[in-house]
Amino acid sequence: MSANAIQLQGRAAHFWSATLGKKAVMAVTGVILVGFLIEHLAGNLLTFSGPDAFNGYARAAKSLPGPILWGGRAFLLVAALLHIWSAFSLWRLKADARPVNYRTRKPIASTYASRTMYWTGPIVLLFLIYHILHFTIGVGGTRFVEGDPYDNLVAGFRVIPIALFYILAMGCLCLHLFHGVWSMFQTIGVNHPKYTPWLRVGAKVFAIAMFLGFSSIPLAVMLGRIQPSGVL
Repeated sequence: MSANAIQLQGRAAHFWSATLGKKAVMAVTGVILVGFLIEHLAGNLLTFSGPDAFNGYARAAKSLPGPILWGGRAFLLVAALLHIWSAFSLWRLKADARPVNYRTRKPIASTYASRTMYWTGPIVLLFLIYHILHFTIGVGGTRFVEGDPYDNLVAGFRVIPIALFYILAMGCLCLHLFHGVWSMFQTIGVNHPKYTPWLRVGAKVFAIAMFLGFSSIPLAVMLGRIQPSGVL
């Protein structure tokens, strides 16, 4: 192995082990996951257009060529795993730096979203696992018919505890997104007295918009605004 290759390998190892490297990994994977959330929300909102539109969207997604479909899923899975790894690594570094907790802690500059980051992340992860089992595999305790995602969704959200759990999880996602998007700008060095307040507001507006978008679907089902296509 050449001296340049050894030096490059050493720099890469240092990058992965450094706090800044872990934050960079979290920021990049966060961008990927946020992009998926936006696309996923756009597709889910088609439920308001009826079963044909939503089922057509689902069929189109599943009819993609195998390499694209499974390659995209693998890409998202790797991004999610790296995001979780970087978050856990940063938590460990923080815990190791202060093995003894503060006797009394008075937050000054931190926000509620940042202080609950390490709680909202696992809650969203657990919800995601249940969400996939429920609406993709059909293991969720409600009606599931392969190839009929619209009525499967309506049947699921007609169960009030499931719908409320979904909305609660979206609240955790909102908090996670607010601090995550805001931190991403900080990590990539976008920090200026003129723009920083607007970026913070933008992160908050984006997080709230995602919460309202995702939560509007179970809420509409509970209120009867989204009806099944047949008899459930």
